[in-house]
Amino acid sequence: MAEFDASRFLKNLTVRPGVYQMRDATGKILYVGKAKNLKARVSSYFRGGGLASKTMAMVAKIGDIDITVTRNEVEALLLEQNLIKDSRPPYNILLRDDKSYPYVYTNTEHPYPGLYYRRGGRQAGGKTFGPFPSAGAVKSTLNLIQKTFQIRQCEESVFQNRSRPCLQYQIGRCSAPCVGFVSQADYAEDLDHARLFLEGRSGELITSLEARMDEASHVLEFERAARYRNTISRVRRVQAEQVMESDSADLDAIAVSQQSGAICVAILSVRGGRVLGVNTQFPDSGILESPEEILDAFIPQYYLSSARVIPPELICSHEVNEAALVSLALSQASNKKVRIAFAVRGVRQQFLDLAKTNAEESLALRLSTRDGQAKRLADFAERFGCDVPDRIECFDISHTSGEATVASCVVFDSSGPLKSDYRIFNITDIKAGDDYAAMRQALTRRYRRVKSGEVPLPDVLVIDGGKGQMSEAVNILNELGMHNVFVLGVSKGPSRKAGFELLHRADTGEELSLPASAPALHLVQHIRDEAHRFAITKHRQARGKARSQSPLEGIPGVGPKRRQSLLRHFGGMRELARASVTDIAKVTGMSQQTAELVYSALHTD
Repeated sequence: MAEFDASRFLKNLTVRPGVYQMRDATGKILYVGKAKNLKARVSSYFRGGGLASKTMAMVAKIGDIDITVTRNEVEALLLEQNLIKDSRPPYNILLRDDKSYPYVYTNTEHPYPGLYYRRGGRQAGGKTFGPFPSAGAVKSTLNLIQKTFQIRQCEESVFQNRSRPCLQYQIGRCSAPCVGFVSQADYAEDLDHARLFLEGRSGELITSLEARMDEASHVLEFERAARYRNTISRVRRVQAEQVMESDSADLDAIAVSQQSGAICVAILSVRGGRVLGVNTQFPDSGILESPEEILDAFIPQYYLSSARVIPPELICSHEVNEAALVSLALSQASNKKVRIAFAVRGVRQQFLDLAKTNAEESLALRLSTRDGQAKRLADFAERFGCDVPDRIECFDISHTSGEATVASCVVFDSSGPLKSDYRIFNITDIKAGDDYAAMRQALTRRYRRVKSGEVPLPDVLVIDGGKGQMSEAVNILNELGMHNVFVLGVSKGPSRKAGFELLHRADTGEELSLPASAPALHLVQHIRDEAHRFAITKHRQARGKARSQSPLEGIPGVGPKRRQSLLRHFGGMRELARASVTDIAKVTGMSQQTAELVYSALHTD
């Protein structure tokens, strides 16, 4: 196949909206995109510079481009999602191919319908509620319904063969319709209440229950009224535990977290003000980098290419660049207005914060899983031509203009972070801001202990820094006679973005950059990020302690009791600083010599 002639192709390309499909020389689809102006959008891939490395790699593979013109941008967005779903191009953001969603099913044709957890295709002859974000959300909801409305959840074979009530009746989770302990009319009423609860209409449910309680009381059916009262009490208790606001919001809170080249998107589902659960997705980002770009691509694919319910409101951790377009497409798909926002306050901010927390925690957990770690270690060994490492250590330096300098040492093994082996080194007696000296001091202290046998020798030593700091590490190891450690320096690339780091091999002097999708790079990024996080945390603690420390601390002969006596006598540090040596010496327990030391410490300038 001849090389793709971009200039010739672009010369006659339409300016109308539509979809473009980029193919390689074999005809395989590389990327699907939509555009308001096809010529302008496709031309942007062939400009002289300014493209990300992943985008440049994709463009280099283009053999042909297919164009589909649409009437408007919304049609283009909908077509784009269908094509992505069908072809799953490698450079598009891709979600898990999860074709089965959990939901609640009730067999309405039965005289005493039950409520059941189901997954997959919809069953005939009944009603479904959902889909829910997770199996856990379904089971939690069914548990609440059992306790609140006493709707049966036993299968038909069990129901038909009961001669006496089961344990669920004994513990107040079923009204025992199988043995006739509840009338068909009363059971249908309970099921209707459960339906309102499942649909998030708790306010309407309570209003209905209160009306029926008043009606029963009016006709002196006090037992029945008490039953309604108890149900109201249980519903209100659930509301108090789970409802975060009075307007019974229906929304999804969507948060993006990025770390070490990996992405997690958490979707927190809220219906009727009640949090149903969180669905976490780990999409392949394709050529997308920023959280805003990820949300632009993720939201349409998540809602438009599946059977998911589209709520009337989406609140996002970052601004959606094409919010108006996406909102219009979702509104058309759901036949209701859909609002997209990212700057929220009050309880909506609480929902969003919860989604962010879930995204961050889920991503951290995924990065540290054994399977993922094994894959990364194997890729590291293959790319660097070494054995699969059992132990990796990484060092980082942190300070503020030379103040409170610390060095962190984090340790990873085959399972991920080994936090029990993390160490922090307080750096002293060096020139402020001298990172090379700080690194030398930390490494010397660490590897003297390694040489003595107190600490295991690592297979790989990662240094967060360039060639200079890496050389310090090599010199220390050589001085101590440790020649079997693979030393790797990590520095930010020219773009200073994640995924474009430069790796420096101490053994060959080679400088290289791995593909952004390489598991080995993700491993190095994760270790580097963890060392940085640990160093920053400890540095801030040390800096805060230093800044809050009393000038009286560290003075020979001045312990806690004498410090207390001085402050009590003078009423605080300001008056103490104004005092003379003679005045200080008059304080109970103070000698002339100690008074002079105190005075000198307070007048060092």
